[in-house]
Amino acid sequence: MTDFLDYAPAPESAAILHLRKEYGLFIGGDFQPGRGTAFDTISPSTEKVIARISSANEADVDAAVAAARSAYDRTWSRLSGSDRAKYLFRIARLVQERARELAVAESLDNGKPIRESRDVDVPLVAAWFFYYAGWADKLDHVGLGAAPRPLGVAAQVIPWNFPLLMLAWKIAPALAAGNTVVLKPAETTPLTALIFAEIVQQAELPAGVVNIVTGDGETGRLLVAHPGVDKVAFTGSTAVGREIAKAVAGTPKRLTLELGGKGANIVFDDAPIDQAIEGIVNGAFFNQGHVCCAGSRLLVQESIHDEVVERLKVRLATLRVGDPLDKNTDVGAINSAEQLKRISEYARIGAAEGAEGWSCPVDLPTKGFWFAPTIFTGVEQTHRIAREEIFGPVLSVLTFRTPEEAIAKANNTPYGLSAGIWSDKGSRVLAVADKLRAGVVWANTFNRFDPASPFGGYRESGYGREGGRQGLLAYLQSADAPAPQRALPVVAKPPIPPRTVRKAAKK
Repeated sequence: MTDFLDYAPAPESAAILHLRKEYGLFIGGDFQPGRGTAFDTISPSTEKVIARISSANEADVDAAVAAARSAYDRTWSRLSGSDRAKYLFRIARLVQERARELAVAESLDNGKPIRESRDVDVPLVAAWFFYYAGWADKLDHVGLGAAPRPLGVAAQVIPWNFPLLMLAWKIAPALAAGNTVVLKPAETTPLTALIFAEIVQQAELPAGVVNIVTGDGETGRLLVAHPGVDKVAFTGSTAVGREIAKAVAGTPKRLTLELGGKGANIVFDDAPIDQAIEGIVNGAFFNQGHVCCAGSRLLVQESIHDEVVERLKVRLATLRVGDPLDKNTDVGAINSAEQLKRISEYARIGAAEGAEGWSCPVDLPTKGFWFAPTIFTGVEQTHRIAREEIFGPVLSVLTFRTPEEAIAKANNTPYGLSAGIWSDKGSRVLAVADKLRAGVVWANTFNRFDPASPFGGYRESGYGREGGRQGLLAYLQSADAPAPQRALPVVAKPPIPPRTVRKAAKK
């Protein structure tokens, strides 16, 4: 007999999805076949094929950028801010109307629990579009003076851990500022971006304002390097971010990067322990640890280390790992076989380095990609599991004695994205936060997001901010800024009349 409740399965039905067997590229307001090698998107929890996805080659990327340029020049940049806001409000409402469908699609394609996609991801997506819809007619107050101008065409590349949310983080401010976009979702999670393309059609957004090209890393490289784009926004690994920075260097393109992290979650001896335990679990194991700002380094004051670790093990033993579509699931599937291999290798390295590993006592499914939530104690700062981003449900536990030692250990990383502080003393929280080299610091909570709050890091965690007023600055320039000089002319498709829209086909 267990000392906690067992739950009967409560699966969300995938029957509410009306998926196509094949998805093309979304260019100029319509779906069209890609000229690259098509690929399958699979469910990481079952390894079953969900749909066949087109892949964009160089000619397809050219067409997408040309469609975005034509829409920018002839339609979108000419609309008033209030008119652009109407489209953004319409998109936000459609996201809410199709929330259940989007949540199921996200969990099916990504592997994250339906509770997270339903209660966190999709509501935040709608909130992001509502928030930036409110900004669209107030750009004079962003901080660039009167009548700031959009940049033009934005190339946006998003990761696989929060596919739909990262799409909203990129597209909403870009459109509010008057830019048009070409977005490339991750190869393993293109599904919700393509459903979003249907929402764009339903919202009757002018053709070419939003374009979505799918494919592998080569498609992303072609998009980033394209001479017809004025702005590049990337969220993903630090290694790829470095390559993008090199590709953009020496060009007039504007760039923002939101990259990796190795966030420190600091627990002082006066912390509210019950609250801290929940925050540690949320910080390290939310979304299977596939979070760039995860609190993957737990720094615990030495006097309470044993109590925290013991209570953490008890709490982790209650986590339910399994079917992402089950409403009772806490930890879903790892996104891909490649990522599972990476996580497993780091767990092996941690044990070889001398740390003591402990994993949740769970029965993992036989099909799909799974990894039990794991904590390592006895971790030293020189250990790779304390220095390198694992991007999985693995937590490294270190100790400290004084606030100064906690700050030194927290800052001993090449990253600078996030951190958390747990203490009953507000003065201590403020004093420590002021010395942490992290773009975002949470106090007595972790992994909380709001569209009005800017998010981003520095050093190897990238630069620039997404969210808030600062998120708009990345897509605007002052009225007296010189027009960008593009390397090569972009051959656009035939002009798109300002009032031309394409309605989505009724199902």
